[in-house]
Amino acid sequence: MAETAAKESFIEARSLSFRAGGRDLVHEASLELAPGTTTILIGPNGAGKSTLLKLMTGEAKPSGGEVRIDGQALAAIPAWRLACQRAVMAQHARLVFPFSVYEVASLGVDGIGRAMTRLRRDALVGESLAAAGVLDLAGRAYQTLSGGEQQRVQFARVLCQIEAGRSVASRQALFLDEPIASLDLCHQLALLDMARAVASRGVAVLIVLHDLNLAVTYADHLVVMDQGRIITQGAPAKTLDDALLRQVFKVDLSLSRAPVPGLPFLLPQQHRVSPAV
Repeated sequence: MAETAAKESFIEARSLSFRAGGRDLVHEASLELAPGTTTILIGPNGAGKSTLLKLMTGEAKPSGGEVRIDGQALAAIPAWRLACQRAVMAQHARLVFPFSVYEVASLGVDGIGRAMTRLRRDALVGESLAAAGVLDLAGRAYQTLSGGEQQRVQFARVLCQIEAGRSVASRQALFLDEPIASLDLCHQLALLDMARAVASRGVAVLIVLHDLNLAVTYADHLVVMDQGRIITQGAPAKTLDDALLRQVFKVDLSLSRAPVPGLPFLLPQQHRVSPAV
């Protein structure tokens, strides 16, 4: 945890555990999120990544341990203030109401942007839709969009929420759970670039990803989970290596040097995968 500890942490997860169905989905996980830092959480399916994110955002209640935001217990923070302090893009967002794209994005402003003028609210929604690359879809019915388009609209929503909450909360966090799962490569990179841009403005960003290439490229701090536990965490170049890939992902990959200095463990474009012994 040395890299995040170097900055003053904003959100602290202390020995978090979550038990369901007789199983520990998360076991004594400790993690700190620092302002201006992009933390990326990786691990195989069922490792506990999304559950840990839900615990840190308050969507799920831990069986043990605690989460503190700016030194205050998460459970003690009023819902309206929590909405100003952190925005969450879930892995699956289901809407049954016939909202337009514009209305879905504006949900990020509702409740916490009441002090804004109508003109400013409209401008913020438009700016967020443009940043997410879906401004041209503003008048479309959300339900008629493709899965990837819906993801980008949800990203616009959390961008709205972060900006609207800025007038109340001096420090904020953005949580993205598999935000690029349905996106083509161009939009994957655009979304992750924007997430990094948000972090550059002092927001603590946590992203759950499966793509190891993108994880090591975009992370300041890489966290690896397996079987509900945080196995290791740190700078990407010092965290992801052959032994870890065999241990956690159960594969033996022929690794190549990364084209970006300081990130030596990117996977080659043509993965030659064989089961680890």
